[in-house]
Amino acid sequence: MADHDQNHFQRFVDAGQPVGEVIAVNNFLVSIKGMQPVNVHSFIAFDDGSKGLVQHVLEDRVLVLHLGSTTSHIRVGSLAVIEQSELSINVGKDFIGRVVSVLGQPLDGKGPVAADSRAPVFNVAPPIYKRELLDTQLATGVTVVDALFPIARGQRMAIIGDSKSGKSTLATQIAINQKNTDQVVIYVLIAKRASEVNTLINQLSENGVLEHSIIVVSTIFDSLVSAYLAPYVGCAIAEYLWQLVGQDCVIIYDDLTTHAHAYREISLLSGVSPGRDSYPGDMFYAHSSLLERAGRLSKNNKCLTAIPLVLANGGDITAYLPTNVMSITDGQWVLDTKIFREGLRPSLNTNLSVTRVGGRGHNERQKSQAGQVLQALNVYYRAQEYSHFSTELSAVAQKDILRGQKLRQMMVQVPGETYSLAAQQMMVDIILDDRYLPNLDVGILKRSVNATAALVRNDADYEHVRDSLAAQVSKGGA
Repeated sequence: MADHDQNHFQRFVDAGQPVGEVIAVNNFLVSIKGMQPVNVHSFIAFDDGSKGLVQHVLEDRVLVLHLGSTTSHIRVGSLAVIEQSELSINVGKDFIGRVVSVLGQPLDGKGPVAADSRAPVFNVAPPIYKRELLDTQLATGVTVVDALFPIARGQRMAIIGDSKSGKSTLATQIAINQKNTDQVVIYVLIAKRASEVNTLINQLSENGVLEHSIIVVSTIFDSLVSAYLAPYVGCAIAEYLWQLVGQDCVIIYDDLTTHAHAYREISLLSGVSPGRDSYPGDMFYAHSSLLERAGRLSKNNKCLTAIPLVLANGGDITAYLPTNVMSITDGQWVLDTKIFREGLRPSLNTNLSVTRVGGRGHNERQKSQAGQVLQALNVYYRAQEYSHFSTELSAVAQKDILRGQKLRQMMVQVPGETYSLAAQQMMVDIILDDRYLPNLDVGILKRSVNATAALVRNDADYEHVRDSLAAQVSKGGA
């Protein structure tokens, strides 16, 4: 045992903190007797210098989750002492622009991160009387999202879909679009492969977002305990910026299904009685207590927006975890593998997706457009059904199909391709206008709309600029 570790351990013993003896070690799960009184989530120091987190307090022993990568130095008879009555981590403004581990250690080779303070990992959500109504749209830059199922600042909006349906890609697009806003993005990676971590970091770096972001990483090589703690740690870092610094934040949890699997395994090894799908009985609480920490504060009018990702195996959104998260959040974007194969990116299912709060941030034009686009898409799908019977379509049905095709072409976006809210409204207006529809080149429209929309200074300018753009991108149009 190193002298530093011995002195650190001895300091808490001399301070009169409760001490216990290790009676069993099962992988990362350590049983300790004699450590009383003790609270759940207390932070434990072992005599070898490693750390632990109290998970369960039983009549005759305490179950502790070991936070290290190995428990090889812990033996039956080793000693442990309570270091803190609750788990807390370093937080601060200097975390912005950094990639850190679950314990707050830097992973980007840029040196140590200076902390402003410490914050509890398992914080309590702000009560209702400290919150305000949400009314400001959060621009994602993704047309199909912003136009049809918008998200408001402070909202909790889930991304649900099957594996390889584009969940992480959509989350990355949302993060990238915040580079020109006043928001900080906290991206939490839960038990990811090193290649996935590197891909995200490279995408954010190439698009100039990394310096406005915080990435909290737990990999598949870290312990299950790291995967379990990762979202709570990310939320604690975000809460400090949101509540004390006065900074609007967006936190993305990628993904809560992996987090639930880690929590299930920890609970089963701890002897907790399994419930539905073998998840512990407090699985709903584990996610609701996390997601309810988002919102808008009345004291500073700042927002924390939460975007959890959830896997729906086989596209089944009625499974246990998706229904849990849907009942906690204020809406969901459902991604469909069938739509993904048809080439629509993001593969948003407009029948299953819903936003319960985001519409408050829409202006009158956006609200009108959302209704028209959804109606146009429904008519398009119906007309397509008829076209499969090889019947001759009427001129109206042909126009419906053409409009639907143009709308879908407009909605296809690759990572890094984002549009301002004004640009999105212009595109939708032009495609819905029968005067320009037959000769409209959507490719040219998408390439030029951002620059053109930047010319709009007020509502009076909008129609003139829009009509001028429409004439340019519709060959032989009005």
